[in-house]
Amino acid sequence: MTQTPSWVPDSVELVPHPSARDKCIAKTQFRPGSPILSTYAFAAILLDSEKGRRCDACFRIASHKTPLKRCSGCGSYWYCDAQCQAFQWRTHHKRICKGYNSHLSSPGYQALLEHQKLDSILLSHTLAQMSLSPDPYSFEDSSPVSVLMSLLPYPDDSIAAPAICPITPSPSDQLVSRLYARFGNNNFAIHSHLTTIGHGVFPISSRLFNHSCVPNAAVKYTLSPAQSIKMEVVALRDILPGEEICLPYLDPALLESREQILEISYGFKCNCSSSLFLRSVGRLPELPTSPSEMSLLARQLREFVGLSFGTGSTLPDKPLETIPPSLYCVLRESYMGSLSETFSEASHEGQYDLAIESGMTLLSLYVLVYPINYPQIGMHLLELAKTAWNVVIASAELNGGQEESLKEQASIFLTLARQVLTIFGPEGDDGGPLQEIVILEGLLSDGS
Repeated sequence: MTQTPSWVPDSVELVPHPSARDKCIAKTQFRPGSPILSTYAFAAILLDSEKGRRCDACFRIASHKTPLKRCSGCGSYWYCDAQCQAFQWRTHHKRICKGYNSHLSSPGYQALLEHQKLDSILLSHTLAQMSLSPDPYSFEDSSPVSVLMSLLPYPDDSIAAPAICPITPSPSDQLVSRLYARFGNNNFAIHSHLTTIGHGVFPISSRLFNHSCVPNAAVKYTLSPAQSIKMEVVALRDILPGEEICLPYLDPALLESREQILEISYGFKCNCSSSLFLRSVGRLPELPTSPSEMSLLARQLREFVGLSFGTGSTLPDKPLETIPPSLYCVLRESYMGSLSETFSEASHEGQYDLAIESGMTLLSLYVLVYPINYPQIGMHLLELAKTAWNVVIASAELNGGQEESLKEQASIFLTLARQVLTIFGPEGDDGGPLQEIVILEGLLSDGS
């Protein structure tokens, strides 16, 4: 009998999979919001847009009272305090600090594309940490490095690794190539309040969980001082014993492009119910061009999903594969993008009737495309609640009945948002959507 690796949580197990390497199944029942795995990043890197406003070690955002302190060696890393700086110095920075700026100005680095530059630094962080082990660049069974090197490589083995920071002792070219081959299809985007702020290497999560476009779990991140970024995998719905636990490797809303992305970047075809349905549909019909036809299409979508202004306290359950052929065109990625843009612009410009209508249509599409309790649904419900409240405070011409109706609908949106986002739980920076819900609930209560 094969011994279970020490890094596999007691509540799950790895079993053979007919087409993938293996699969992670539940050994016990997970309720919505239950933690499945907690694991720390082996290495992580901030996006360039976040450098200087977040700590390079813990990723927490700087406060006005305590500005970040710059590394006195390279001047290119910022920290909350001496504790965060000491933590990252011990982890990897002592190996790259001296040569970091010369690497950034080198022709090899400057020739890289922007995403390759991020890979170069993240790869350097990873190798620098490996170099600090008692036996540099070696790895023992069940260690994070061993798990990392056991991951399946990128399908295209012709892609060369980017240049890395000078590290002493130097890693072998073979090790650099082997490690980089496991980057593009295994690393995770790190987000705060669902906004990406960096990328990280999480070997255990990469090894455990297969992809599904209809996932039953999702990842969130905890940012704590002088610690690596912690990933938590939580259940989105009831997961029964024996059921596979899956994460989305990309946004499930990429209905037209996700199959190609999965094949090119990961080397497989997804056979979830959503993917099989889309494959059976084939090329999606074009969207209508006239405003009247688009308006009719939006109304038909809302009616099919069962959403209207005045919707009840539960969201309907409408699997994607139940959509009628007359609505196939709404599955084009451009339609969701257009709805999102219209809703955002109308909300900010005070066109509240248009904002509510487009927002409800977008919510209908989210219900179809995303699995139950997916956090993006909760975030959108919160935005709808804000929009309804803004109508109340900005419109002097509302009569008493209209105002009460809008407040009631805002309250319903908030209740639904709380249900979804409580399951996902708080993540990233302090505050966030759950705190916004509390504030808006207080405003509605004070105004009643």
